[in-house]
Amino acid sequence: MIERITFALLVGCSLALAQNQTLSSRPNATLVPPVRPFLLPPRAGIETQLEISLDQTLALALANNKDIEASRIDRLESDYTLTAAQGAFDPQLNVTSYWEEQITPVASALGGSSTGSLLNKIWQEDPGIVQPLPWYGGTFKTDLSSADAYSNNTFLSLNPQYETALNFSYTQPLWRNLMYDGNRHQIDVAKKNIALTDEQFRQRVMTIVQQSEQAYWELSYAYNNLQVQLDAVRIGIQQDESNRRQQEQGLLAPIDVVAAQTQLANFEVGAYAAQSALTGAENALKELVLPDRTDATWSAAMIPVTPADVRAPLTPLADAIAEAMANRPEIAEVKINGQINEKDVRYYRNQTKPQVNLTALYTRAGLAGVVLPPGPNPFTNAFTPLTAQLNELSALEGLPALPAISFGSGTVPSLLVGNYGKSLSAIWGGNFPTTEVQLNISLPIRNRTADANLGKSLAETRRIRNQMEQTEQNIQSDVRTAMENLQMAQLRLQAAQVARESAEEQYQSEQRQFRAGTSTLFLVQQRQSTMITARSQERRSQADLSEAIAQFQLATGTILAERNISLK
Repeated sequence: MIERITFALLVGCSLALAQNQTLSSRPNATLVPPVRPFLLPPRAGIETQLEISLDQTLALALANNKDIEASRIDRLESDYTLTAAQGAFDPQLNVTSYWEEQITPVASALGGSSTGSLLNKIWQEDPGIVQPLPWYGGTFKTDLSSADAYSNNTFLSLNPQYETALNFSYTQPLWRNLMYDGNRHQIDVAKKNIALTDEQFRQRVMTIVQQSEQAYWELSYAYNNLQVQLDAVRIGIQQDESNRRQQEQGLLAPIDVVAAQTQLANFEVGAYAAQSALTGAENALKELVLPDRTDATWSAAMIPVTPADVRAPLTPLADAIAEAMANRPEIAEVKINGQINEKDVRYYRNQTKPQVNLTALYTRAGLAGVVLPPGPNPFTNAFTPLTAQLNELSALEGLPALPAISFGSGTVPSLLVGNYGKSLSAIWGGNFPTTEVQLNISLPIRNRTADANLGKSLAETRRIRNQMEQTEQNIQSDVRTAMENLQMAQLRLQAAQVARESAEEQYQSEQRQFRAGTSTLFLVQQRQSTMITARSQERRSQADLSEAIAQFQLATGTILAERNISLK
């Protein structure tokens, strides 16, 4: 009996060996593929490594991000705009100076010249200050006019003359621009624009912080996913080596080696794709946090060291919405726009009023000059021959001669005789004052420009009211969506953890069954793929939860407080 069994086994082995040799000689027979070495190439341009935490990432983003820098410039420009608006009340010094020489024809002696021409020379300076006042729309002006005048006019008693005048004037609006004018309106709007720019800056910082966090967790996931894919390649290599050994021992067919290598090649594809995704995620983060393209960190591999945040905040929906309404910059921006519109309404309503201005003027004048020597009176010059003849007859009769008729110097008072200083002293003494009060009234028959501007600002009031309602509705939608995403991300992570643990147990169990001969290589490879997918999904869920937390904090307006970021 034993001999028969032995003979049967020998015959079976011979037939099987012959069959294998026949299959090997066929062109389509399955051959054992050669071993393929796996090598993950270094990433392009990466020379060093840099460990970076989330806090360091946010600090770099706040210091270097170009959008934040642009917002800082906007804030600085708002300050300059306010300074420019306040400059409307800066005093202005005006100086007018000129020299003039004029020769005019004169056809009569009564024109002041008997030569047919009259010469006038004048050199004048008129420095003055204009000061708009920030109270009640008034404007103050003062100037000191000084003139040095020379003329050959025969009627003058002083030549040259020093003419001076100190002028004061104050204009006060009594209706339009009394309580609110254009200058005060511009200052109020500039102050509100600074507050608006502050809120826009805060909103931009919040957005950049959220984007930086998201990029950080994406980079963290990319590293974790690359490690998962490399573990898959390692498992595939181990499986391929095991299959080759068993094939050499005749326990597996060559096709099983091909199947293991196919699985390994698929895992290699996943590893290469994971490294490409890692480079993309890293460059996205560097773009957010590095100052420029010449920074040395571009050549460094940024390795996240902060563990994923998997502690979701437990906030009731009503409290989260109330917190968002109190903290979101969009609400503050709409409110500030409403306040600016209120200033516009006030100003344009004021411009519809009549213009009534009260102007008070006060002038002190001064005059001094050099007294001319006595000269012939142009009015009596024609009587000179008659006077001479009368004087001759008077001499014959022993009578005194007629006194010469002079013109000019004898009638000049002493307070007008002197130089430029004497003219200024007359101003100081108030010898020649002038006081004037004016009332100017302007009643526009039609004021369509002011009416249209007022109507436009009132329409803007309704638009801002609608904008506030829409903004509040959008914020409520954001909070609800962010809270739902946060809850689902937390549940997905819990499910992914269970799926990963179960997949690992199933893979280990399938491996044991395969080694015991009760399973197949196909099932083992299927369990491998499921386990790798579950591990990658768990890493993805961890990153998604961390990003959902940051998005929820952005939706509620608490992201800066949560990260201890102060903008002051």
